[in-house]
Amino acid sequence: MKIYSIIPARGGSKGVPKKNVRLLGGFPLIAYSIAASKLSKNIQRTIVSTDSEEIAEIAKKYGAEVPFMRPSEFAQDKSTDFDVLSHAVDWFEKNEGAVPDLLVYLRPTTPFRDLKLIDSAIDIFIADDQATSLRSAHELAEPPQKMFQIGEDGYFKGFFPNDPRSDYHDLPRQMFPKAYHPNGYVDIVRSGFIKEGKMVFGPRILSFITPIIVEIDRPEDFEYLEYDIKKSNNLYDYLKANFSKEA
Repeated sequence: MKIYSIIPARGGSKGVPKKNVRLLGGFPLIAYSIAASKLSKNIQRTIVSTDSEEIAEIAKKYGAEVPFMRPSEFAQDKSTDFDVLSHAVDWFEKNEGAVPDLLVYLRPTTPFRDLKLIDSAIDIFIADDQATSLRSAHELAEPPQKMFQIGEDGYFKGFFPNDPRSDYHDLPRQMFPKAYHPNGYVDIVRSGFIKEGKMVFGPRILSFITPIIVEIDRPEDFEYLEYDIKKSNNLYDYLKANFSKEA
């Protein structure tokens, strides 16, 4: 079975400029996802999908392949996972004559991963031939029924206006089902399903629950993870042992 990772890393980022190559613990953010893929016992090739020559060069330095550049129309703010993955699948089919069976989607914005969990997710997915995909998530401290949005009038309002219970958003969280937040730790999809169904994850998404993690979307997330990296981190240790820190 052919199993490749796809690491999506476009050059544009409005929330955190040049986010994918910003240093974390002295190494570019993307290096952590590359390291996780390279150290996996199940993943055979580590592929970075990017529209940026700078990111491509950095990715190669840390051991990834960049066999293609992603077209700009698939690297916009509103570009989807399907855009990224279907482009990769099409490229493999046209240029290598075959596509991988599974694609392990490792988003750079989730840099700290336990290698055992990545390989466990792959093993679990391989064993379930009915699943159209696997997605990782962690349990939310509060269910979505207790959250608010702000209306045009400036007042808070709940996300479930059809709930018949008065002040339902003030009920104890134990009265609602547990909710899970997709976190980008490890997602797995089938190349064949992407080609045939024009979807990424499909209707039978296998659940894979991880510890609560921090995803990098804001500058302050980098600051938190700089502190967190001081704890034992096998990917950070690998990078320190094999690469020089960047200024």
